[in-house]
Amino acid sequence: MTFAEKVIQFNKQVDFRGTLPAGISIMNPFKESPQALRITGEFYTKYYSDNNQRHLVLGINPGRFGGGVTGVPFTDSKRLKTACGIDYDGKETHEPSSVFIYEMIDAFGGPEEFYSHIYINSMFPLGFTATNLAGKEVNYNYYDSKELTATVYDAIIENIKKQIDIGCHTDTCFCFGTGTNEKFLNNINREHGFFKNIIALEHPRFIMQYKAKTKQQYIDKYIAAFRGVI
Repeated sequence: MTFAEKVIQFNKQVDFRGTLPAGISIMNPFKESPQALRITGEFYTKYYSDNNQRHLVLGINPGRFGGGVTGVPFTDSKRLKTACGIDYDGKETHEPSSVFIYEMIDAFGGPEEFYSHIYINSMFPLGFTATNLAGKEVNYNYYDSKELTATVYDAIIENIKKQIDIGCHTDTCFCFGTGTNEKFLNNINREHGFFKNIIALEHPRFIMQYKAKTKQQYIDKYIAAFRGVI
């Protein structure tokens, strides 16, 4: 099987049947959206139809307007169409993290070049949502409550194993998030020995929200980190 076929197979099978804490819901675009499997099939066939290994990037978990909709990590419907040339039928979504990632990818050399070396997924491959005090649905991270972390802990370990088995190098893994996500990944890596080295990069959402004026510095940092291992 090619790298693409393995990812497509994973997406068709990915699910979580555990009992989530009260007030937390799960997003599984591959079960909830007829488009997601078609979109991801086209995306991975376009960029990953080979048997080459990639370096793995682990984000947190998909967001409501990016991977939670399209099924492609850090790819909202706007970038899916404009950067990747893949159709999306429905309400257009905009995710700041996706904006940063595709500006970085463009500076790297474009999607074909970037995805020939890098494979992006998440610590937990499905998204979470909660309702805030104003009654609005918001993204929720796997580490936002100890109860949720404990609930999905085994699934996270299994997910990382499956991502590696798809065809990822284990010399270096990249982590999106230099705070809790990095700490959690380092802790489980010490226990399970998934990777020899972990390089943490500031999360795209953090950059776009708090460091937008110096965004280019972070783009340069990302590219230097990726080029340093490929």
